[in-house]
Amino acid sequence: MAFINESHPQEFILLGFADLPWLELPLFAILLVTYPIAMMGNVAIILVSRLDPRLHSPMYFFLTNLSFLDMCYTTSIVPQMLFNLGSSRKTISYVGCALQLYLFSTMGATECLLLAIMSFDRYVAICRPLHYNLIMNQRLCILFVSILWLCGLTYAVSEATLTLQLPLCGINQLDHLLCEIPVLIKTACGEKDANELALSVACIFIIAVPLCLILASYATIGHAILKIKSSEGRKKAFGTCSSHLIVVFLFYGPGISMYLQPPSSISRDQPKFMGLFYVVVTPTLNPFIYTLRNKDVKGALGKLGRSIFCFK
Repeated sequence: MAFINESHPQEFILLGFADLPWLELPLFAILLVTYPIAMMGNVAIILVSRLDPRLHSPMYFFLTNLSFLDMCYTTSIVPQMLFNLGSSRKTISYVGCALQLYLFSTMGATECLLLAIMSFDRYVAICRPLHYNLIMNQRLCILFVSILWLCGLTYAVSEATLTLQLPLCGINQLDHLLCEIPVLIKTACGEKDANELALSVACIFIIAVPLCLILASYATIGHAILKIKSSEGRKKAFGTCSSHLIVVFLFYGPGISMYLQPPSSISRDQPKFMGLFYVVVTPTLNPFIYTLRNKDVKGALGKLGRSIFCFK
């Protein structure tokens, strides 16, 4: 099977908010500010997690991977979005669209699964503290992450390739800010029920099953936290878990609204606002959520900042 449709257009016109032109300049300004903030915040998380020995634990190993995913996730979309919002030529080449589709799908699927593994890590830490180091050993953590990336890549290659095979009947306009599977399926002509079904089934395993595991983990964690006698212990456990839960709801909420319903039933502007949310808002907020509610990360960031300042 060829990876791309041989009858494809040379480029796509991304309509974005063409019917709301006054919105483009504010969006351009917001992206211009939030993109560097997201990159710097996630780089800072990666640096402190690697440089501070106190953060050499499975939780921060997974957090480092989450930050790296967020950086790749937003970088695969935002530069092209900035270019289109800042110019009158709002196009993306077919090859660029296909590449964006594969990268975006890989990062998104991998992050869904990673958030589930992070909830399992918190479950073991709080509900099985005496066995934590034995269960969450370095080999298992590396194995988990390797499997996550493999699953994300498998999902992207299969779903994106199937989507790119759909006939477009000369259509070269996408009513979106980026190339995304549900929007391409909705734009395509001809028979596409099989694609919608394949996407729904894949997303059950990529989104719904991990989310159910996360909710089950936190139901058990909540019960365990209530049994902790020390108020300081309860506060620390709640602070760590609440950060992760906030990130889960920020990421899964828009994903569910986009991927767990048939593409044909998606409203016109829904993909645009949802895309902005999980491409821009979530990667920008994640570092702040984990930093502001975590004393260890705040301490490590302060130490890194002082060392850089003293070095200068």
